[in-house]
Order: sequence, then C-alpha cells, then structure tokens
Amino acid sequence: MNTERQTETQIPVQEAHAETEQAQTPKKKLPIACTVLYILGGVSLILYVLFRVSVPFADFFNGTVGAAVRRLLAYLTAWLPLSLAELLLLSIPLLLVLLVVVAYRHYCDSRHSMLVYLGIIFSVAVTVGILFVWSFAAGYFGTPLANKLDLEREKVSREELADTAEILVRELNALSTELTADESGSSVMPYSYAEMNRKLLSAYDRVHERYAFIDTFYSRVKPVMLSEPMSYTHITGVYTFFTGEANINVHFPDYTIPFTAAHELAHQRGIAREDEANFVAFLVCLESDDPYIRYSGYLNVYEYVASALYSADRELYRKSAASLSDAVKQERAAYREFFERYRENVAASVSQSVNNGYLTSQGAPEGTRSYNLVVDLAVAYYRSVSEE
Repeated sequence: MNTERQTETQIPVQEAHAETEQAQTPKKKLPIACTVLYILGGVSLILYVLFRVSVPFADFFNGTVGAAVRRLLAYLTAWLPLSLAELLLLSIPLLLVLLVVVAYRHYCDSRHSMLVYLGIIFSVAVTVGILFVWSFAAGYFGTPLANKLDLEREKVSREELADTAEILVRELNALSTELTADESGSSVMPYSYAEMNRKLLSAYDRVHERYAFIDTFYSRVKPVMLSEPMSYTHITGVYTFFTGEANINVHFPDYTIPFTAAHELAHQRGIAREDEANFVAFLVCLESDDPYIRYSGYLNVYEYVASALYSADRELYRKSAASLSDAVKQERAAYREFFERYRENVAASVSQSVNNGYLTSQGAPEGTRSYNLVVDLAVAYYRSVSEE
C-alpha cells in the first residue's frame, strides 16, 4: 500500500521534471555565419542589379574585385589534380543522405528546429549565388569585346564569310602537314594535358601583352573523369565559378581540346559571354608557338565560319570545304563519325535547355546560339587585318 502511494506521488514529479528540462532547453537558432551569408546575399543582389544597369560599374568590378576572387579560387583549387567541382557533384547522393540523417537526429524535435535547418541549407545556395556575383556575373554586362579590340562588328556578307573561310583554310592546310593521325583519321595531340596547359598559359601571357584586360595568372585545366558520360550532354568544357576551375571533356577528339581549354581559361579570366570566350580562345591559340594549338584554334573557328557559310551560300561552302587538305577532311569526317554516337539523346536536350535558359537570363537573348556569334568577331578581325 505504501508502494502504491509512492508511485502515485512520483508520476507527477517525473512529468514536472521533464517539463522543466524541456523549458530549460534553448531553442535552436540560425548560426551567425548563416545570418552573415544572408546579409552578403542581399548586398550581392544589389551589386547584380548595378551590373545590369551600369556598364562602367560592371567593367570596374569585373577587373578588380571579380578578378581578385577568380584568382583566389583558382589558386585554392590549382593544387588538386582532379576537378573539385566534379567531386562535389559525385558526392551529392552521399550529401543528401547525410542531410537527412542530421535532420533526423538534431532538427526533428519541433517545427521551429526544422525551419532553422532549412535556413541553414538554403544559406549554402545563397553562398553559390554570392560567389557567382562576386567572381563572374559582372562579365556578362561589361563593355563588349569588339569595342575593347576596336573591331567593327557589322552585318556579315556571304562574300566576307567566304573570304574568312579561305584565310582559315590556308592556315589549316599549312599546319596539317605537321599532324600525326590515328587510324580513324583524327589528329593526335603530341603531348600531355599538363604540357598543353603550360603552352596555353604562355600564349595567354603573350595575349596579355597586347590586350592588358585579358588577365594572366597560373591556373590548371582540369580533365573531367567522367568525360565519356559528359559527351552525351554535348558539353566539351565548363567553368565552375564556385570552385574557380576550368574543366574540359577529354573524351572528345584531340583537336577540340586545346581550343576548349583556352575557352574555359578565358571564362576563368572574366570573359563571360560565350562568343567572346570563343574569340579570346582563338586569339590565344594563334599566339601559341605550338603548331597543334594553332591548328586547334583555326579548325574550331573554321567550323563555326563554315556552318554560317553553309547557311548563307551552299555553293561557296562546298568550294571552301573542297579546298581543305586531305588530312583536315579526314579529321572532320572522323569527328562526324564520333559525334553521331551522341547526337540524339535526352541528356543533350536537357543540357541544351538548361544552358539556353541560363545564358538568356544573363543578357544573351541568343542563348546557346551565342557561341556561333564568334563568326562575327572572326570576320571583323580579318577585315581589320586586311585594312591595315
């Protein structure tokens, strides 16, 4: 009987003790670091609006603060031989599992805790946005490259396309005599990716002497481990602004790789627009003392020009294509055979739509077609050369 009375009196005591402990447990709060990130996110949004409305401010920011952030990110990741961006992408499934486990163990006790947890996760997305604004975004809204190079970017005639194609064919035919090809007809790059990287950086040094706004510093092009799966997206390279890395698809034929690497290095140096990154890559390849890199630059730009010429005048296009050397013709035939395996697939369609939407949102109404606008710059370049 005494025992029963003791139990009856202990129950409310235990409940009261639990309620006291619960009352003493402080509510979870958003970490100060996350609050700082949200404040920086607000500042970044203001900066982004200023980029869009003020070309001088976009130029200033891109050449000062943006350049410093890009350099810092490139230095921080250059020591890693693999692509940090790719490693982060591959770790996403593991990270998702980890997020669920952490939420279950530490943030499921109340609705307030879950909101705090979501606030922490969203601050990561805000961080990516901050890095985009502070490192890369200004480049989309600054002075056009044609203005910086004093090029007259006018409407291109079919005759000018044919003339530009003829110049490129002449250079290609001369360089093709120095090529080594495999059994498929594809040329073989005669050195490693590390050596290619060194040669491209040397070429960037030379271009910087002529055009000071094109930055020069040490960085490393990162071959993508999953290059073959990446080929299904039709992506040959990508600059990841949040890690500062220039990543290249090394599954594509060798002749595309130096030009692609130079293109991604151009992004790393603040040349954001795709046609402008293509043209800077062309200038860099031309400045190289290596014949294979020059060949890569000429052939990649020739393909853009030839495509435009085909749309403008098929007879002139056929005449241009017929004048290519046998080695270059075999190179192009081998590429068509290679690309046929990846031409039509869902991954390519999704990738095209995403990239098109992104480019359109950054002030390029042409979307993915902006890559092809390098033709205008190439024609303007050779027009200016002929006038000198």
